[in-house]
Amino acid sequence: MENKELKELMEYIALSSFAEFEMERDGFKLKLVKEGARSQNAAGHNSSGAPTLPAGSAAGPSAPAIAPVPGATAAAPVPVASAGADLFQVTSPMVGTFYRSSSPTSPPFVQVGDTIKKGQVICIIEAMKLMNEIESEVTGEIVDIPVSNGQPVEYSEVLFRVRVTSP
Repeated sequence: MENKELKELMEYIALSSFAEFEMERDGFKLKLVKEGARSQNAAGHNSSGAPTLPAGSAAGPSAPAIAPVPGATAAAPVPVASAGADLFQVTSPMVGTFYRSSSPTSPPFVQVGDTIKKGQVICIIEAMKLMNEIESEVTGEIVDIPVSNGQPVEYSEVLFRVRVTSP
């Protein structure tokens, strides 16, 4: 890798929302960690304890692995002030691609009007060829899904609005 390419990559990562970035190409291995970010431990687990895999490993590029991310919706649902105290926004815990179902031929996990339970899988966020199941943090009714299937999402982007019936 040329110095110019390395510098451009470092600048891009510095401006992005990534906390960590790893790359391996032709025997050259690079790991960039933003200051203050928790780095991955040697056992291959991230800071939440969930196992991580390099892109394309194990399942291969055509069949991404599905890995649950415990408590992956957000630190806590965010109340929507203008819509009432019982309406919460479930936000994306990471940058990736939003999917409403486990495959293109499967039915969506949830639809507007569905009642969901705390811990129920409500969508998948694909990040670096790793499929992360996102679970609901609350029990309630889906009232809005502001993102489309296959749409790229940013960290903390609203994925669902839920009318809470039980915390």
